[in-house]
Amino acid sequence: MDLQQVISEIAPASREAMVASQKKWNGVGKPLGSLGTLEDMVVRMAGMFGTADFDIARKAVVIMCADNGVVAEGVTQTGQEVTAIVAANMARRQSSVCKMARVAGAEIYPVDIGMANAVDLPGIAQKCIRRGGTRNFVKEPAMTREEAEQAILVGVETVQTLYDKGVRLFATGEMGIGNTTTSAAVLSVLLNRSPAEMTGRGAGLSDAGLERKVRAIETAIQRHRPDSADGLDVLSKVGGYDLAGLCGVFLGGALYHVPVLIDGLISAAAAMCAASLCPAARDYMLASHLSGEPAAQPVLNALGVKPILHAGMRLGEGTGAVAVMPILDMAMAVYNGDTFDDLQIEAYTPQS
Repeated sequence: MDLQQVISEIAPASREAMVASQKKWNGVGKPLGSLGTLEDMVVRMAGMFGTADFDIARKAVVIMCADNGVVAEGVTQTGQEVTAIVAANMARRQSSVCKMARVAGAEIYPVDIGMANAVDLPGIAQKCIRRGGTRNFVKEPAMTREEAEQAILVGVETVQTLYDKGVRLFATGEMGIGNTTTSAAVLSVLLNRSPAEMTGRGAGLSDAGLERKVRAIETAIQRHRPDSADGLDVLSKVGGYDLAGLCGVFLGGALYHVPVLIDGLISAAAAMCAASLCPAARDYMLASHLSGEPAAQPVLNALGVKPILHAGMRLGEGTGAVAVMPILDMAMAVYNGDTFDDLQIEAYTPQS
């Protein structure tokens, strides 16, 4: 299946199922709307599944691992070797997100989609588009258009693989030194904002490092002139393989009618790319938390999603998305729990 076929087969979420889900919530033995955003998320998930009765017990976090050539411009505090070290820890199920996923009951599915250094361990899927990572986008486009499409399809195929195994709730994660730079570049174009507005300190840049980061993004955008109306063009010129792979995960979620949790800035940028390619894909996205990066709130606003957590998290790896999974399980427990009739309580009614 090519990218255009994937996009053409994505349908909007079911409004009828959302109405049925809201009706079910109204019969649950508690004050109407008292779980707030959690109720809204369950209703939206019903629309995604196409039924008010669904199950999210089987969960997975897909972690796209890739390196970014723009690191050569001094936009990060650490080198590319860290990507492979953390990816190896994920393969051994020892990284931060792995520990959190065990608590949340989620599978870990790390993917090498373009790391500079290979990790030869059985716990990581080998889908590398280009060994060495993307090119330095200050000097040349980060990847070819064909490479960007190939990376997106890796994400779609990953969803298919896990869906066929019974996974019904996906979280998005990433590992790639330099990917707050690529994310800020992508969002500067797609949201028509200046790089200075969209760019943060990532994992802890100095003032001088932040200035280099902004300048690198400005130079790349001026040099390559990515088309804001074409998400594939933006990804290929100033994005990264991890972003493209996650874009594919969001499109895959929409294709298979399952919810996909946005993590922080990087996966939100990937979600924005997916929405650019296929507006209906927005219907299948849920926001987990609000990242501390300056572009985080603007992109969530643009996607029309509300995060549950405001905890100042900025670790990456999918940790924010995984942290929300037990909260959604709790919401589902209430949603599938006792009704007013079960409890022999007179039902609440809307009050004007």
